[in-house]
Amino acid sequence: MTNIPTGTELARPFLPARDFALSKRFYQALGFTTLLDSEVAIFGIGASSFILQNYFQEDWAANSMMQLMVDDLDSWWLHVEALNLPARFGVPKPKPPAMQPWGLRIAYVVDPSGVLWHVAQRREGIDFD
Repeated sequence: MTNIPTGTELARPFLPARDFALSKRFYQALGFTTLLDSEVAIFGIGASSFILQNYFQEDWAANSMMQLMVDDLDSWWLHVEALNLPARFGVPKPKPPAMQPWGLRIAYVVDPSGVLWHVAQRREGIDFD
């Protein structure tokens, strides 16, 4: 068996942007920190991050989903509602938190390119949440 190197590995998904500047403002408004703003933008929140590309392909965007696990979904929902995302960014109205059949309570937010975000309540005592 081969030894797999370990250390500071980090997996970062790439997300599309139909309008790069608008998408950057959207993620900043949500509360993501801009870690890099260049030909691509890297956004971070907590221990997570993703790479926003100045590239768009409709079928890719329409099939992209991200999950953001949070400790307090109710507070996040109040934050999301206060942002008035549809008026500011032309996105669909976010869907409020609801318990899903698979056991997570989730609110849904769609970014300006059509990427669906699942903002999910972390469950008490579940390590992989």
